Amino acid sequence: MPRPYDTTFPWLLAEKAKREPEATAFRWKRFGVWRRFTWSEYHRLVKWAALGLYQLGFQEEDKLAFITGNRPSWVVYEIGAHSIGAVTVGVYKDSLSDEIAYILSRSDARAVLVEGQEQLDRVLEALEKTRVEKIIVDETKGLHQYRDKLGGLIISFGDLLKTGKAVEEAEKGLYERLVRRISPENVVGLFTTSGTTGLPKLAMLTHRNMLAMAYQLNTVDPVARDWEYVSMLPPAWVGEQMMSIALHLLAGFRVNFPERPETTWHDFREIAPHFLFAPPRVWERIAKDIMARVEDADPLKKLAYRIAMAIGYRAARSRLRPGRRRPTLPWRLLHYIAYWLALRSILDKTGLKRVKRAYTGGAMLSPDYIFFYHALGVNLKQIYGQTEVAGIAVVHPDDDVRPETVGKPLPETEVRIAEDGEILLHSPAVMLGYYKNPEATAKTLRDGWLHTGDVGELTGDGHLVIRDRAKEIFRLSDGTLVAPQLVQNKLKFSPYIGEAAIVGENKPYLSAIINIDYATVSRWAERRRIAFTSYADLSQKPEVLELLRREVSRANKRLPPRLHVKRFVSLFKEFHPDDGEMTRTRKLKRKAIERKYHHLIEAIYSGATEAEVKVTMRLEDGRIVTVCRRVRIVDVE
Repeated sequence: MPRPYDTTFPWLLAEKAKREPEATAFRWKRFGVWRRFTWSEYHRLVKWAALGLYQLGFQEEDKLAFITGNRPSWVVYEIGAHSIGAVTVGVYKDSLSDEIAYILSRSDARAVLVEGQEQLDRVLEALEKTRVEKIIVDETKGLHQYRDKLGGLIISFGDLLKTGKAVEEAEKGLYERLVRRISPENVVGLFTTSGTTGLPKLAMLTHRNMLAMAYQLNTVDPVARDWEYVSMLPPAWVGEQMMSIALHLLAGFRVNFPERPETTWHDFREIAPHFLFAPPRVWERIAKDIMARVEDADPLKKLAYRIAMAIGYRAARSRLRPGRRRPTLPWRLLHYIAYWLALRSILDKTGLKRVKRAYTGGAMLSPDYIFFYHALGVNLKQIYGQTEVAGIAVVHPDDDVRPETVGKPLPETEVRIAEDGEILLHSPAVMLGYYKNPEATAKTLRDGWLHTGDVGELTGDGHLVIRDRAKEIFRLSDGTLVAPQLVQNKLKFSPYIGEAAIVGENKPYLSAIINIDYATVSRWAERRRIAFTSYADLSQKPEVLELLRREVSRANKRLPPRLHVKRFVSLFKEFHPDDGEMTRTRKLKRKAIERKYHHLIEAIYSGATEAEVKVTMRLEDGRIVTVCRRVRIVDVE
């Protein structure tokens, strides 16, 4: 049997269907019931999708896009495309029509799978700017009105599968002949980079790249076949691809698709997965919800929680040090008591009770959150990687989790630090290059090493420490180097601060533009009978500004004096991807924020106590409006 990364996705799927035909591959909740799909059913659906695409005229190296949420049609379509040698391109489900036009035209996509009418309409808006010849729709409600007008442009996903089934019956063995032509060196997908400092690029990753990453991760952290995983991250993101496709085909665990986005967390708690991967924003959200619930609890439960967490923090500090897998015996016993006293109930309500291993990646998570989750008893570990290296290159070993690092390189991955502090990676998972962008490829890939653009250092025993993106680091007027991510993460550990953009390049001190966490701050205000009408109104309440001042002051105490935030503004709107302030994976575009709010930043450093902010924003109904409001500028100390 060949090494896993000397194979392909379709080959691994066929092996699973042959060896474990009746074992559960994935489940999908429909109308309140979890529907089970075996490996043999999964393989059959992929075969029909592949032959349906082939019958439509698609072949090797064609680019086939998808704009969909977490549902079986996505993985079936994607591996079906791979089976005929086609290359898939993911587009984020909430992308606007101009973003869709950019990705589809840049990738030369000839077909696109969309989830339903909303995504279909956006593709049709962008159609003239693309090479798309066929749109495949999964949810067919209302589809008849389009078919009548657009002829053969649109088909349903069900019709695609029916076409493939008919081809299989007419041409026995065709699918197997198509799959045999596929090589591990075939490009499997074009993956969008984060785009924090410009338009996203398209990283070309092969079957070998994706499976090499999965193989290395499974070597360090083996996943059992009876473990449950919930697919809940954007399918276009490499993080979800590496779990729900690459690692899934390699390790054979069960993937669960929620019924719809609104029920994701309910379905997540119902499944209670054994492992999960999520970006920092998800872990921050769960932690803030726990903190808010505790504040709403009765005094006895609140006391039990505080005692349990105090024990949990001592146990976590006992464990989270070099070479120790467990806390020392006394703290292990006390943590067991704390678990039954209060922590078990919290883990059960959040769906984390069965988690044996959890990962965070995509951006740095504050060490405060790492301690928080280990105090609860959740084995949360940092990972480090990029789209260009199939998602993961560095991970914490179970017996050596350190909150201030991102772990050690995977078994076949090398890490080097360049003279200027840039992190360089060498791995069989490193991409071939950027699609139709030789200049960026030559800049990023040199002598077999991936130049990440991140700044960091290696400890004496091989742990990697991340500082920030090289382009993000700036200096204060006195020469102090600032990695804004460090300060932002300290601020965001507050349950009342949702986002914080740190500014102050070439200025005498740091300032922050803050988004309140509406869920927790609104509950806080309701308990104090503070009347408010909206996010904008609540964010400017004097009591809320005083609350934020205390929270920023508390964060300052955990930072060096030169990194203290001296002034801040509570913005009347949330940072949002539609307004160009965040990426689709919810990373702040700090440079874009500095440009957009430069008049506000000038007011902060002029010593003013108020400023008028005029901003253009997109509403949920698609309308673009210009809003002008006055905001207070708050001195922290």
